[in-house]
Amino acid sequence: MKTMSNVDIFTISQELHDLLEGARVDKSFQPGKDTVIIRFHVKGVGRVDVVFQAGVRMHKTQYPLLNPKIPPSFPMLLRKHLKGANVVFIKQHYFDRVVEIKIKKDQSYTLIIELFSKGNIILLNEKEEIILPLKRKKWSDRDISSKKKYLFPPKKGINPLNIEKKDLSELFKNSEDDLIRTLAKNGLGGTYSEEIVLRSKIDKKIPANELNDYQINKIYDSFLEIFTPLKENKFKPNIISNGKENLFPIELELYKDYKHRYFDNFNEAADEFYSKRVKNDIREIQEATWKKKVGKYSKRLKIQKETLEGFKKTIKISKKKGDLLYTHYLEIESLLKVVHDARSKEYSWMEISKTLSEAKKNGMKEVQVVESMDKLGNLILDIEGEKIAIDSKISLPENAQSFYEKGKKAKRKTVGANIAIEKTKKQLKEMEEKKEIAMENIMVPQKRVKKELKWFEKLRWFLSSDGNLVVGGRDANTNEAVVKKYLDNNDIYMHSDIHGASSVAIKGENKEFSDNTLKESAVFAASFSSAWSKGYGTQDVFWVKSEQVSKTPESGEFVAKGSFIIRGHRNFIRGAILKIAIGIVDFEGKRVMAGPVDAVKKYTDKYMIVKPGYVKKEAIAKKILHEINKDNIISLDDIVRVLPSGKCEIIEE
Repeated sequence: MKTMSNVDIFTISQELHDLLEGARVDKSFQPGKDTVIIRFHVKGVGRVDVVFQAGVRMHKTQYPLLNPKIPPSFPMLLRKHLKGANVVFIKQHYFDRVVEIKIKKDQSYTLIIELFSKGNIILLNEKEEIILPLKRKKWSDRDISSKKKYLFPPKKGINPLNIEKKDLSELFKNSEDDLIRTLAKNGLGGTYSEEIVLRSKIDKKIPANELNDYQINKIYDSFLEIFTPLKENKFKPNIISNGKENLFPIELELYKDYKHRYFDNFNEAADEFYSKRVKNDIREIQEATWKKKVGKYSKRLKIQKETLEGFKKTIKISKKKGDLLYTHYLEIESLLKVVHDARSKEYSWMEISKTLSEAKKNGMKEVQVVESMDKLGNLILDIEGEKIAIDSKISLPENAQSFYEKGKKAKRKTVGANIAIEKTKKQLKEMEEKKEIAMENIMVPQKRVKKELKWFEKLRWFLSSDGNLVVGGRDANTNEAVVKKYLDNNDIYMHSDIHGASSVAIKGENKEFSDNTLKESAVFAASFSSAWSKGYGTQDVFWVKSEQVSKTPESGEFVAKGSFIIRGHRNFIRGAILKIAIGIVDFEGKRVMAGPVDAVKKYTDKYMIVKPGYVKKEAIAKKILHEINKDNIISLDDIVRVLPSGKCEIIEE
């Protein structure tokens, strides 16, 4: 994967400083071995995620990566020290591939992002001592370990943003390389060195120490032309493509004939460029993982089939050998009699073997089938081209029977082998189907696009089967808003008969409140209450008219934020079932709705049903997203937002 150049890092650092100065640090995550994501809260903007991939990149991202269920130690330490802190500044160190992020909390911290070589991410205390590095490393002049003083890597090359002409002259004078190599080796890299040479119109192969004043002036002018816009923050971020893509913060003459995609800022361009490659990496990793899983069963099936063929071959050969022994019964029986007679005269097996060899040479008919004999009395016969080993200590029928038994045993084994093969075929098919589904539904990062929410989407909401809009609070603040801002004279107020529940308003809008709407709203109110996180199956709910709801307490009483006084008779709906359906509906545009099953079912055919359970709602949300989001209308965050607070379980229908 392309690593960020010094120029890229300068641009990203400038943009991130302008965006994040004063921002509050929120959570930290580590979705990959070398990748850390830090979430910031920017006043007036909200959530901003920044990805840091050691040795490769850093930029704001709208493509959230999948985080491990158990966070590694490094992001947990970042949370411990940095959560709630504020960003003081972000800057590139010298013109190197190192970035410093100064953060202030109870003390000052510095987060070092090293983007050279294999890179690193290192947290320092205010004494610039290492608290913890992402990766421990040691060189002769640097030791990246806890409690060690952090030392920046030695300065290399030039800073093209503030280089003077005399510095350039000195650089060329002391170089033993040609012009292009001299520039490339001093921090500019190949691309920007080529760009400087192209604009200066100087031969790039000329020895640097032979450049005259005129040529040095031309090169210096090229430096100013290229890098002055960077100093003035006049960036023109673009991704060029001509079979292969590349990323730059400014336009380059080298690529003027390439296709360009321009972006409002370099962070956005970097996010599009790198996230596309991360998607491909995730797919390749998943493909390799599933190939290994499927391969396990393929290999097993191959071995089982080879074993079955071995059994079949044994059956065939064993029968043939037994039959051959009976076909040549008389001569083999005579041979065995000769051997038995010799043994009765106390001849050794070696002596008998020698005697048989001599008899064969002399043409003795009985021993023409003998090929060899070992010291245990086992004869190797060659009958009609088939090598048959028999035991001379037992009779011919016993030898033949041993072959028939061997064939029968192999035949019995074929039954088990066939059963095993069918089982493996089934497992292989299931694994291939799982692979196909998994690869289709692989959770590659999907771009987070901040949506403009309708007023009711900022609350809990659903549309009843009879067309009534029902809204509920998400917390104390929105509970307050439901009553003070959205509960009108003709509306109904509903609340679960339990501490910790949404204030629910059933909007009238000149519509009658049917029993059906009241029952659906009761399910809604019960599900979005603390009864869900407690794992209840049902919950009592009451409703009253809007004029019965008041914020004015009796003398000497206090009403907390989000709470209200209910005066007069309460109408109860007993045993409302905690069960919610989630689907995409068309109500003032396509959007996700969570509500009673009958209500959701009326407005969409694609929905899933959940009840209180034991699975984290993020995991449930992924399954729901896969099932209902075929047209990529909504994101994972949209699903998480509408689910009840607490763990869930999907109900199969």
